[in-house]
Order: sequence, then C-alpha cells, then structure tokens
Amino acid sequence: MLCTRLTNARFLTMDPRHPVAHDLGIWRGRIVGVDEAVTSLPARRVVDLGGATVLPGFIDSHVHLAWAGLKAGAPSVAPCERIEDILAVVDAAARRPAPAGAWVEVAGYDQRALGRHPTAAELDRVSHGRKIFLMHDSGHACVVNTAVLELLPDGTPHEDGFLAESAMTAARRLRLPYSQEELADAIEKAARACLDEGVTACAEAGIGGGLLGHSPVELGAYQLLRDRGRLPLRVQLMASGDTLRPRAAHPDDGFPRSLDLGLRTGFGDDWLSLGALKIYTDGGMMARTAALTSPYEGTAGDTGRFQDEPERIAALIVDGHLAGWQLAVHAIGDRAADLALDALERAQRLRPRPDARHRVEHAGLIRPDQLPRFAALGVSAVVQPNFLRSFGDDYATVMGEGRADWMYRGRGFLDHGVELVGSSDRPVTDGSPLRAIQFMVERLSLSGRSIGPDEAVTVDEALRAYTVAGARACRWEDAAGALAAGKRADLVVLGDDPHRVAPSRIGDIQVLATYVDGRDARAGT
Repeated sequence: MLCTRLTNARFLTMDPRHPVAHDLGIWRGRIVGVDEAVTSLPARRVVDLGGATVLPGFIDSHVHLAWAGLKAGAPSVAPCERIEDILAVVDAAARRPAPAGAWVEVAGYDQRALGRHPTAAELDRVSHGRKIFLMHDSGHACVVNTAVLELLPDGTPHEDGFLAESAMTAARRLRLPYSQEELADAIEKAARACLDEGVTACAEAGIGGGLLGHSPVELGAYQLLRDRGRLPLRVQLMASGDTLRPRAAHPDDGFPRSLDLGLRTGFGDDWLSLGALKIYTDGGMMARTAALTSPYEGTAGDTGRFQDEPERIAALIVDGHLAGWQLAVHAIGDRAADLALDALERAQRLRPRPDARHRVEHAGLIRPDQLPRFAALGVSAVVQPNFLRSFGDDYATVMGEGRADWMYRGRGFLDHGVELVGSSDRPVTDGSPLRAIQFMVERLSLSGRSIGPDEAVTVDEALRAYTVAGARACRWEDAAGALAAGKRADLVVLGDDPHRVAPSRIGDIQVLATYVDGRDARAGT
C-alpha cells in the first residue's frame, strides 16, 4: 500500500524515460513510480493537485543559511542612500540595551548607492562606546569603527575603517562566536524561507572558516536542528578550506592536510551531510574585489584582489584534492578562474580522480578561452543568475562592453559540455529559483537591460540547472533531481508550467506546496 498518491497533476519528471506523468506514488519518503506503476495501487491518502504542475524539488547549490537568518534579524541600512541615514540606523542600534561587550552588527550595507564608504570616524560619532561592524551585502567587506580598528593585528590593511577580504576576516575573529542555539534559530528561519520558494535541498557554502564562518563549531548548530527534528530541508555542508590542518597521516594516504578524524566529502545521511571543501580565491564584484585580468571600468587600474598569496591558495586546492575532497572553489573574476583551473590541473596530474566533480563557485566572469578548460577538467559551473537580475546594470557597467557578455554564462558553458548548476548565494540577493530561471531564459536585469543575450538557455535547460545538475553537483544523483522510482519524494507544486507561460512570467509562478520526504513541509502534512 502506498503512503500517498498524488494525482491530477502535470508531473515534469526530469527523467527522460518518462518525461511527463499524471500520477505519482510515495512510500516512506521515496517515490514508488508514476502513472500505470502506481495508479491502481491502494493508498492511505490520495491528494488531488487540481491540475497543478509538479517538478522535482529545487536544489539551491550555494547558500548561506546561517548568514541569511542572522541578517534577517539584524538592524539594516538598506536601502539607505545617504551617509546620514546609515548613521541614524547605527545610532539607534547602538542605543539598544545589550550585554557588556556586545558588538553592534548592522546589515544591508552597499556603498554603490552612496558613492563612497562611511568612515570609522563617522561611525565613532554614533557608536556610544560600542564596537560597530557594518556588514557589506556581498559578504566580502565591512566597515568598522575605531574601537575595532584598535584591536586588529598590526599591519591589517584598511581604508578609514573599510576592511575587505582577509582584513575583514581579522575583524570577525575578534568577535565572540555565535552560540549554537543562536545559529540553529537563524538556520531554521532561512531554511523555511527556502521552502517557500520550492527549495527542498541546498548546499551551505562554507562553515567554520574565517570569512563567513560564524563559529568554529558551526556544524553543531545544524546537527542540533537535525536531532530536534527542526531541520526542514536537506542540507549539505561545505567546510571552509581554512578549517583544514596539517596531519601526520600515514604516508600511503598521500595527503598533508585534513579535518579532524579525516572527515571529508560524503559523510552524513540524507538530511545532513558533508559536501565539498570550500576554497576562496578572490572577492566579489559588488565590493570590487573580484580578481580580474583587466581593470574595472572607471578605475585607476584596479584589478581586484586574491584572498591570500596565489601560491598558498593553489597549494590548498592541491592539498584538498589529494585528501579526497570534492572541491568548491570560489572564483568570480577571470584572473581568479585562471588560478583555480591551473591548480585543479596540477592536482589532477598528481593524483588523477576522474569523478572528483570539482566545482567553480560563481564563475562570474569567464573568458572564451577558459570554457574549454572547464570542460577538459570536468569542472561544473555553479552560477547565480539572480546576481545579474538584481545587479546586472552595475556589473555590466564596471565590466565594460567588451566583457559584459562573459558574465554568469549559460549557453557558453552548455555548448562546451560544462555542467551548468543553478544557485542563489542567499542572502546576497534574491533566492528564488523561479526568478533565476526567468533570467536564464530572458537575460534581462530588473531594469530591462539585456545582458549577454547570447548566453540565454531554454526553459528545460534552466530547470535542469536547479534539479538534475544540482543533484549531480552535490553527488545526490541517485536520490534526487528527478521524479523517478527509488528517488526521494522531494518535489515542488507550481501554479503553472514554466514552459506554458511567457518567459517574463516565470518568476511570478506561485509555489503552491513543497514536499520533502513525501510530506508538504510548509503545511506540516
């Protein structure tokens, strides 16, 4: 007997053996089959979906749940466009009652509307004796007041309180880590927002590290949720590369660095597991720290920056590969992509691993000559289409006419045989897969500007990026990404078929229900 049979729907299975179905059977959280395989079977519950469209649950392959939840609960300066407005928000936040020594953390900061960064001296005027940390929306920079600057190690580079990349890491390490209870609440809040957008599984892009880690024992917060039955969707955790330590392992093991106990990609279960090793190379376009081969337009030769000495970054990539990890290498600029691809080539020469499934996270600006290198290495491109939907006007301007078409590619990757994987990087921008899919098809920013129109993909290809390709990037292809017998009963119920509406309406399609493990996770049934 089936636990549940879903009927009267248009199931877009993403399974080429049976692309469209009208019935789907579920038993103990797994799909039994579709159509004639289940239609005549008895079921404890039959759910009539009223002609809705059903897809495999969306997989968001690059998120920051803890950061998203914490940001949602923090004072925010968005959408402040004047320094005076930002200072007013900081002033109000600093006046709130707080335990002795507590920092004032403010979110929503983006200098682009202001034309400059606030200064430490300006923050000092409204700090009321507190330490101020104004977080940039990109996650790659911050502005702090003098009370923080005075605690930084000697030589930490800053510009009147503006700290980027490794300098920001130094400031974050001064703060007492969040407690596991605080993190658990933030993660749960963000995860439920994912469910509302049809996301049933995601990859948390870097825990425990210096840049965006929130605690050296951050994994424990996810395990706490799992133990208490409060983890509402499936999460794969990427350990930050700087959590690896030199280990005196047996010489035959062949690796110089690892996590404690030799933990690596694949440890865990269907709900919570350890995924790729997250390694940063450069920064981001919003903060103008993505590493480029040619300068940002309108600057005096600024080509961004690496997170560390290139040789040290490359050595970490090689060591992670030798230790058996799947690697998720953050590389936004084309110069950073060169570093990543060079290191991955070297790693594969030292120890060939044909199914390593290494990933380049973001792949924000990829030159034409780099596309064949992605393909030759079998590296997937984990892109964030909503970056260009939200920030495309700005990004296209700072890249210039000659490079704008290379940003967050779609068609270029697919035509070269590179796996194209969709993700959001929430909370940096909009997390909705449907709005991202709309951009992938249209290539239009919110203002209507066309950005890289030749990089547009079909609706099917865009859907695949958030289902089949997402499952493969997370090594879940045996259990997720398609609606087929034996796979998890994770699916999203939509109010319309993305194929049957105008591309401009895809992002407005209503998410009616999100099933995880055979139950509507939003309704609790």
